[in-house]
Amino acid sequence: MAEWSSSLRSELNELLLVALGAVPGALLRWQVALQLEDQNLLVNVLGAVLLGLLAGLPSAPRRQLLLGVGFCGSFTTFSGWMLTVARDLAAGNWGEAVGFLGLTLGLGLGGASLGLSLGRWLKQLEQPRSEP
Repeated sequence: MAEWSSSLRSELNELLLVALGAVPGALLRWQVALQLEDQNLLVNVLGAVLLGLLAGLPSAPRRQLLLGVGFCGSFTTFSGWMLTVARDLAAGNWGEAVGFLGLTLGLGLGGASLGLSLGRWLKQLEQPRSEP
């Protein structure tokens, strides 16, 4: 029984971290959507940079749950991105659809790579240097 209680407590703590990250991510996404007609590109690229940064930093499961799963999970959106492309295709705007798809993929990959490099660089700064 004590093992089950400990496991449940751990899962509830993890759920709380995800929720604490998801609420500000969703609120920020909502505010960006109020300001910009097509916010998908911006939020997805920013999310890719942040996720890359998190991946490059030293392993921290609680930080990953809070910021990676919670915040980025609610801030970014694959479904919104796909809906934009599907609407363009349905309207016969093939050039816009393919262009947006390529732009989002290219900038997202570039953003994730930039964030990953930055995270790795920051990780190296934290490591103690040994003298030769």
